[in-house]
Amino acid sequence: MMLKKIFFPYKKDSIFCVFLLLSFLVFFSCGKEVVSGPEELPPTTTIPNKLELEDVRVPLVWDVEKEATTRILGKGFQANDEITLESLDGLTKSFQIRLSETQASHASFLLPADFIEGRYTVLISRGDVKQTLGSSTFNFVLRADLPDIAGKTIKGVVHIAGKGLANVVVSDGHDLTKTDEDGVYYLSSNKRTGYVFVSIPGNHEMVISANNLPTFYRYTNPNPNVVDTRDFELKAVNNDKHVLLSLADMHLANRNEDLNQFQTGFIADANQQIAKIQTTGKKVYALTLGDLTWETYWYSNNFMLPEYVREIAKLHAPVFNTIGNHDNDPYFASDWLSENAYRRILGPTYYSFNIGQVHYVVLDNIEYINAGGSTGNIGSRNYNARLAEQQIAWLKKDLETVDPSTPIIVATHIQLHNAPSSNGTLPGFRMSNGQQLVDLFARFERVHVLTGHTHVNYRVVRNNQFMEHNTAAICATWWWTGRSGYAGNHIAPDGSPGGYGIWEMDGKDLKWQYKSIGYQEDYQFRSYDLNNVHITAAKYAPSANATHQNLVAQYAADFAKENRNNEVLINVWGYDPNWTVSVTENGSALSVQRVTSFDPLHIISYAMKRINVNAVPTFDASNSSHMFKVKASSATSTLQIRVTDRFGKVYAEDMERPKAFNYATR
Repeated sequence: MMLKKIFFPYKKDSIFCVFLLLSFLVFFSCGKEVVSGPEELPPTTTIPNKLELEDVRVPLVWDVEKEATTRILGKGFQANDEITLESLDGLTKSFQIRLSETQASHASFLLPADFIEGRYTVLISRGDVKQTLGSSTFNFVLRADLPDIAGKTIKGVVHIAGKGLANVVVSDGHDLTKTDEDGVYYLSSNKRTGYVFVSIPGNHEMVISANNLPTFYRYTNPNPNVVDTRDFELKAVNNDKHVLLSLADMHLANRNEDLNQFQTGFIADANQQIAKIQTTGKKVYALTLGDLTWETYWYSNNFMLPEYVREIAKLHAPVFNTIGNHDNDPYFASDWLSENAYRRILGPTYYSFNIGQVHYVVLDNIEYINAGGSTGNIGSRNYNARLAEQQIAWLKKDLETVDPSTPIIVATHIQLHNAPSSNGTLPGFRMSNGQQLVDLFARFERVHVLTGHTHVNYRVVRNNQFMEHNTAAICATWWWTGRSGYAGNHIAPDGSPGGYGIWEMDGKDLKWQYKSIGYQEDYQFRSYDLNNVHITAAKYAPSANATHQNLVAQYAADFAKENRNNEVLINVWGYDPNWTVSVTENGSALSVQRVTSFDPLHIISYAMKRINVNAVPTFDASNSSHMFKVKASSATSTLQIRVTDRFGKVYAEDMERPKAFNYATR
């Protein structure tokens, strides 16, 4: 039989190449064969042609319109031929489509209404004979006739059900542009990030994927000489009134019974909150603050970012994500390359979006060094806390599109400031170029920075315009205290219960509070009768050997000594300088002193439990400044404790003394 030519591209999908090495184009040899249309594809091989087809061209990326007639170039098609699109990524089913038209140079077929974007093998059948034509990534576009513009490498339309939306910001992480009156955008991109994203405008939402992740980004071809068409479809909503859940440090790793604690604790608690909020007509969104996983255990426990996605999909709200230091691939000693796994699964490591009248910015402030990391070898996992210059350059451009009166929420993983002291002085920066970040927001009226990393709660108020909220962890003390055989509670190193932030947005009015997992919203402090807090090896580490019992005094801090001074310690984990703490005894006000202290419940729940099994505690308790101390006149008097937050809400306890101290103390 005569051999004919069928053209098809190199079978490695270009997007997969982007996933692996986005910036350095290590797989650029793959990119060189990527083209935007079938007319530009060079022949790559010649195969036996059972159906005597000639010059058939299957583009590597196939731009198609929904439910539209699609043309495939080639000669020799017949009226009864059938096209089969077999799914390559397992995300959708396969489709069999009869040709609707045949011409001398091409054939046409109609995409079905339920067709889904994705990667497919393209086959043709004629009777009992079936032949593979190639493979392609099918990409929905609104306008297949959108012309190219010299120097513009990405183009597309931002629309609502086919109607273009004007003035929407679109960016590749380097440059940005806005859509015109028809919703059309053109971007000059070097494609080094490997994606393009839309800064979702207020009162709009993206289509939400099956795993609750907003699809605000699209991957691009790595070849900067190829023009990509990437559209974004939005829907109009009213989210001026909305609630944001800020979620820090999950550290999911399939260890310490973390998945069970996560689902029965956090997910159950948060979904209950979401359901309650939704009954008021408000939209609910979630924003993570990094350390979704724990890279130390990626390979040993087979728990990585895809497994995190599976777990967070059970939350009943759209989830925007932030990268943490533990979300980097530990097999790479390169900040950019170690982030590729994150980009492949969760998209951009920095981006912006709007909900209602609030502008949100997500940043990556980890420079992952990971000395010694290589394929098959986990490195030292070390890092710096700083923003890369390209992020700062992008952020300047992004903020230029925002009105100064717009409230700004900035999410990043590592804390911007060090923890504050009890004397109220402004702490220094934890992030090496923190001042540079603060300066970028000088013209804005209200800026709130949400951070995690520390697993503790504290707030830093720079001025009336700028405030940081360091939020304690979903995992509390890395899921230790809730593990079987431990304390049976869920407590962070500063004594905060494991929890998350709840932010209520009403137009430009913002309110917030910390929500403890498993408790009502009004649980905002814990009191200790220090007369009954005495941490000894005999009581809290009786099974430890002599060597480890000798560690008790070190880890018990001030509580290693008996205190019979009628003092009471109050831990107010949501405290900021606009809160007040008052205590009365028999109608008389007691002097309340802000102090820096460890939390005794955390010490017995974690450190003592570890010592009791002859292990040295890995994670230090936090010496925190959201602590308050009063001295009563009697060991048996009842104290009236009143804590008032900055919004005027009062939280109260009538503390009957003596008050017991145990793992269930609240």
